[in-house]
Amino acid sequence: MTRLRLVDAGEGADLGAFLLRLLRFDRAAAVRLQAVTGPTGQGVLAVFGRLPLGGSGVLAIRTARLVELDARVDATVSAGQLLESVDQAEGTFAVPAPVTGPAWAGLLPPRTGWQPVGEPPASEVYPELMAAVREFKERSEQVPEHHRTRAVLDELADEIWSRPLGALPELPLRAAHAAYVIGFLKPAAPLAVHRAGSWLRLSAPAGSVVVRRAAAPGAGLGLSPLL
Repeated sequence: MTRLRLVDAGEGADLGAFLLRLLRFDRAAAVRLQAVTGPTGQGVLAVFGRLPLGGSGVLAIRTARLVELDARVDATVSAGQLLESVDQAEGTFAVPAPVTGPAWAGLLPPRTGWQPVGEPPASEVYPELMAAVREFKERSEQVPEHHRTRAVLDELADEIWSRPLGALPELPLRAAHAAYVIGFLKPAAPLAVHRAGSWLRLSAPAGSVVVRRAAAPGAGLGLSPLL
């Protein structure tokens, strides 16, 4: 079993928190790991996970620096097994045995070709997001319990989270919501949005989330990491 060491032991805790949040949405969640050697010769890790928000999904990406990397790593693994392997005190983790990956793991956003779209202020995004969270809670509670099925709640979630973000209409509110629930979006975090083909990426210091807009089949797809 390959064991990798992070440059900063604190990143082990951050990786563990990221995986734990994914598992709260899906106890059987899988993640795709990609580790490559960066321009400076240092290893760079990207961990991709999917947040099932409503009927659509959002990809969340956590990156970290590795002390060294003997060989490229590219595997889809159990998020739970990966979490169990993280040694936060030592800043190390083991790459678990691969699992049969979900469909999203084969359709990652491209590594290059990203163009800036804007930098929405968190001071505007955060209040709008909190208002939408309250709306979802209030409206879901108004649905009679015997009608409050997953399909009904997903339809409501899709209605709310597909709205354009007021501070940057090109981006759906779903992206800000995903960044919030995975722990990337903070009230004062600097935010940046980039576009590559049919993909939109919302980046914060702690990580990124990526959504894919409707496009022709195969448009904007790639198998390279966002590193």
